[in-house]
Amino acid sequence: MFKKWMYFCCALVCSMLIAQGAVAATAAAPAGDEQTVAEQVEKLRAAMVHPGDRTVLEQLVMDELSYGHSNGKVQNKAEFIGALVSGTSDFTSIALSDQSIKVVGDAATVRHTFVAVTNDSSNAGNVSLKILMVWKKQDGHWRLLARQAVRFSA
Repeated sequence: MFKKWMYFCCALVCSMLIAQGAVAATAAAPAGDEQTVAEQVEKLRAAMVHPGDRTVLEQLVMDELSYGHSNGKVQNKAEFIGALVSGTSDFTSIALSDQSIKVVGDAATVRHTFVAVTNDSSNAGNVSLKILMVWKKQDGHWRLLARQAVRFSA
């Protein structure tokens, strides 16, 4: 009887250790997702500065995109991409800083400071914004679902 009890306890301890390892592996997974989201943010930044390839932008954003500007204007996917490709919204440079990423399941929030030099419709300007983005994992890829900007003094 004592041997059976010892086998049972050993099996229980082993099961707990295996389960604890699985939980630790699951908890570590978002760090990989955070890195992937950061890479997608960078791809979007680069595509906004050089929007020549509409396909790259289309792959980075969801069809349901809600893209909010600091002036209150909100664009859908077609409007956002169209403005970049046409030059109506033209970024000479974009610098991102103070970025934080939080992954929760298949959604991620990204916050950063966005400082850009613009040439919208051939009108030079500068903009300093605080950005909140919501990214969603869809078919194994992180895509931008929503973005909102607010102005601040740099």
